[in-house]
Order: sequence, then C-alpha cells, then structure tokens
Amino acid sequence: MEKHEVMALANDVYDDIQAAELEHAIDFATKKHEGQKRRSGKPYITHPLAVAYTLIEWDMDIDSVIAGVLHDTVEDTDVKLEEIETMFGRDVAFLVDGVTKVSQARAGMRDLDSYLPQTKDNLSKLLIAVSQDVRVIIIKLADRLHNMQTLGSMPAGKQQKIARESLEVFAPMADRLGMGRVRMQMEELAFSYLEPTEFKRLQGLVKKRLGKSTRKLGAVRLEVEKELKKQGIEFEVNGRVKSIYSLHRKLEKANGNIEDIYDLMALRIIVPDKETCYRVLGILHSMYQPMLARIKDYIAVPKPNGYQSLHTTVITPSEEIVEFQIRTQEMHDWAERGLPASFHYHEQKNTKGYTRKKHTAALPTELQWITQMQEVASRLREGEEISADQLNIDLFSYRIFVYSPKGDIYNLPEGALPLDFAYLVHSEIGKHAYSFRVNGKIHAFDKPLKNGDVVEVITRKLSQPKSDWLDLVKTSHARAKLRMQLRKLGILQAVSGAAAIIRDKAVRKSKKKQPN
Repeated sequence: MEKHEVMALANDVYDDIQAAELEHAIDFATKKHEGQKRRSGKPYITHPLAVAYTLIEWDMDIDSVIAGVLHDTVEDTDVKLEEIETMFGRDVAFLVDGVTKVSQARAGMRDLDSYLPQTKDNLSKLLIAVSQDVRVIIIKLADRLHNMQTLGSMPAGKQQKIARESLEVFAPMADRLGMGRVRMQMEELAFSYLEPTEFKRLQGLVKKRLGKSTRKLGAVRLEVEKELKKQGIEFEVNGRVKSIYSLHRKLEKANGNIEDIYDLMALRIIVPDKETCYRVLGILHSMYQPMLARIKDYIAVPKPNGYQSLHTTVITPSEEIVEFQIRTQEMHDWAERGLPASFHYHEQKNTKGYTRKKHTAALPTELQWITQMQEVASRLREGEEISADQLNIDLFSYRIFVYSPKGDIYNLPEGALPLDFAYLVHSEIGKHAYSFRVNGKIHAFDKPLKNGDVVEVITRKLSQPKSDWLDLVKTSHARAKLRMQLRKLGILQAVSGAAAIIRDKAVRKSKKKQPN
C-alpha cells in the first residue's frame, strides 16, 4: 500500500482539512518507521497505510483513520503518547493508546482453552481499552486483517499462533460487532493456515458442487426477477456462496454430508423497505413450495449481533432446493460491515467528547454487551477479582435476546440462566427472585434461557439470595451483584470460613497418612 492510494480514497471521503491532517499523520509515521521492514522485506509503513485504507473503506471517522496510521508508533518507535496528543489531538492519542494496550494484551492469547490473556493485568488492559471506546477494537480488527492477509511471510509456528488467535478471538469479536464480511475474511484465512488440507478439500468440493448448481440457480433467478418486475417491485438480486469455514462447521453438524447443506448457494434479494421484504417472501412462497422448518424471520427477531434478514428455503418444480435471503439495503450494509455502517455510530462519532462520555449507554440493544464490558472493566480497575471463566462467558460467547412480559429486550450470553436475567433487570429483582415463568410455563433455576424467550420473574419480599445461587449464574454482572448481597447478609464470609475449615482438616489428614 502506498501513500497516494490512501490519499486518493481519503480525498473522496473527507473534507480538505481532514485529508490534510491524515497526510500529516502519514508523513510523521513514515519518518518514524524509516528503516523498519516487514517480514516480507517491504517497508514497515506499508502496514499502517493498509490499516488506514481499510478503515476508510469501512467509513470510519478521521480520528480512527489517523490512529490507524499511528497505531504502531508508540510501541515500535521512539514516539511518546504525549507527542501524538500534542500533534494530533487527545482523541487520536486516546485511540492509539487503546490499540497499544490491546496489542500488549494479545501476547497472552494462546489456544481455545486459554485464549483470554493469561494475566489479570493483560486482561484488564484489553477490557479497559475496548470498554472506553469500541473504535479501538475496530482499528485492531483492521490491523489484524492485514496481518492475516500477509501471513505467508511469517514462520510456520507464528502462522499457527496468529491464525488461531484470529479464529478464536478476533473473528468472534468482529461477529459481535456485526462485521460479517470481516469475520468471514478472517475465518477463511485462519482456516487455510490451521487446516490447509481440509481447506483445499472443501474448496474442491464447493467448486464441483457449484459447477452443477450454477446453471439451475441462474434459471430460478431469472424466474424470480421476472415475477418481481411483474409485481412492480424495486429490487436487486445477487448470489452468495457459503464460506469454506462456515461450510466446515456446518458439515461437522451434518455428519460430513454436503447433500444436507441447503444454503451452500443462496440468492439475496435487496428491496427498499421492511414491508417489501415480507411482500417478496409471500411472492416466493406463491411461486415455490417453502420448507416450513427453514423459514426464519430475523427482521422481527434479529440475531444477537443485530443481523436482520428474512430467510426461506424453497423447492422448485424441478426439485431444486434454493435458499433466499430478503433484506433492505440498510440491513445488508449492517450484515456486511456492522457497527461502522450503523446510523448510530455515525451520529455518535461526531459528538463532542465522544471518547470521554459513556456513549455505550446509548448503544443499540444488540451491542449492550459493550456496556456490560465497560462495567466489568470498571470493576477490574477498582481491583476486584474476576475469574477468566466469567469474562469468557461475557465477552466471547454467543448472545441471545430475551424479553420481559412487557416486551423489553435484554441481551445475555448464550447459556445464561434465569437469575442472570433477573439481576440484569435489577439487582433487587434478582435478590427477591422466588421462581420463574418462561413463555408462560414454570422454568427451573438451572435451565438455560433460549433466544426469544419471554421471561417473568416471580418475586417474594421474604425471599433472599442463597449461597448455592453462585452456581446458578453465568454472567459476571449477576455474580458481582449476588456476591455483594451475600456479603451484606453475612453468608459469603460464613461459606468461605467453612470452606477454609474443611480445607485445613483435609491438609491435616493427609499429613497424618504420610510415613515418617
């Protein structure tokens, strides 16, 4: 990547003053990285330039792009953070500092069982960086994407480590931000390094299958286009092929039989508004026989990361099975680019003092996890002990939406239990929880909630939290509130004391058994 390529794109997106600031940052970073080389032998500056170019393509604000150019200067050159603040402003310095902290924390990420940073100190840096401004992670994703695209020049051991980190940490984070295209790019690249033989096998399988299906799918597309035009609907139709890594994961569930994968190829129909989405769904079902079990309404009930679309799988008269995805342009932009494409983000990023205010409080429902992460970071800063297991659940698990009887939406990690919901609503609701109804039926304390559940907490004034509730919560938020309540009631100390007595007895007993 060259300076002129970045500036050519920037001049189309930003005003003259912003473009001049970016050019100044590029010249500054070029000078500071002078003499440094990438593993490939190319000048190091080509990497921050590529990061900046990607951030511009993602429609990020100018501060994020400048921070992308400067993101390695503090860590890899003699530049001090104060110098960046003086030259480029407090917000840019804040973002560069955040990216530096995430980079330092990254060093501790290893395999699936311990992919969170190993030490609380590193984990704190990661959390605090993310929670204070989500743009930090977006910049880091651009950084990681380019590193993955140039991974071929790294030693084999390094390739494996970076690929696994990308697959287990950064791709899920991109997914959580709704950045579907980035998630897919990272997964494909990582999978190609981690399991090259299987990657090539599946590539060949897909190519062979597509060769058979493309002509038949083309005929279906023409039929649909003709009918939609006849109905006077404004639309755009394009095809999409399932990614290799997504296919790999789906084949694991389908016992390796590709014939059971109905959405290897899909037709995507983009229309002007939500009402037309449902109208098109009706038209498709009038043309073809729908597979009722495979109709999914992600518009009425979005996926936890904010993804919206109607999905339906139909059987044509020639017995072809075809999946359709129907969405608006705005839904498509979110599905492809996530948070950077959202109206919310563009409005917030222009607000004065963006990074200094608790802007995450106003995030859309699907991004409430950022607010929860901010709370966790605050507790870490105050010195509270938080287990990696709790953070694992809160940060990297999949999310579900559940509803109160009034229709309020609450965002929880997959596997969350009823008490997690109760404490998320309010700590007093959790404290006095007596029983739960889910979808109108009595629901056990230890039975996980599912996406779309309507949860009612039945409270009693005399009901108090119990020590065994600690085994009935999954989120760090609920655990922290519960522990606080148990301490106030004197229960937690009593339990801890009893545990200590039991431990001491066990130690004494083992010593007696030892030979002299």
